[in-house]
Amino acid sequence: MKGAVLVVEDEQAIADLVRAYLRREGFEVVWARSGEQALEELGRHPVRLVVLDIGLPGIDGFEVCRRLRARTAVPILILSARDDEVDRVAGLEAGADDYVVKPFSPRELVARVKAILRRSGGGQAAAEGPLAAGDVELDPAARSVRVGGEPVELTAREFDLLAVLLAHPGVVLSRDRLLELVWQGEFPGGTRTVDVHVAQLRAKLNRPDLLATVRGAGYKVEP
Repeated sequence: MKGAVLVVEDEQAIADLVRAYLRREGFEVVWARSGEQALEELGRHPVRLVVLDIGLPGIDGFEVCRRLRARTAVPILILSARDDEVDRVAGLEAGADDYVVKPFSPRELVARVKAILRRSGGGQAAAEGPLAAGDVELDPAARSVRVGGEPVELTAREFDLLAVLLAHPGVVLSRDRLLELVWQGEFPGGTRTVDVHVAQLRAKLNRPDLLATVRGAGYKVEP
């Protein structure tokens, strides 16, 4: 088994389809029909990733995402029929790592799950040594970040974005280049995705001067 995936989906046909494909790839699958049940199941199982619908009974998926993110850095993939940019951005701002629109390809969904887990388990950035800027220290092997010696919990995407920026101190990286390096392709929501994650990094690191915006060009870490 490759670990447990929590599928939060109230439509049984969709849940059955997702579970079947994930199990075929060796994942254990935990199914929750509502946001409330999802929050309970997360405390019962060592979940590696969450596949989360937005249109849930009771607490909606955006609120579930925010509550999950407040408790854990477990990767979250939103699976939703809502395909407007505002919904995709809202999902990112709530803490999601990826966003897949229904109707969807089950094979693509599984491929995205695997890609997220590769990154969260140590992807491109893990091949590098420890990185630092000021009192911000990142250890790719341990997937850990410390600010002033205190640990800071980041999502998989936030960690990889910070790793790429720290590995290029003083170098301006465009949003498109960051999408290529961190998301390995275009992410739903386009370059706005990068802006959202940079804003989240600034808030969590509490070092507003570390990640500089270069107007019309992109972002860089100030050495």
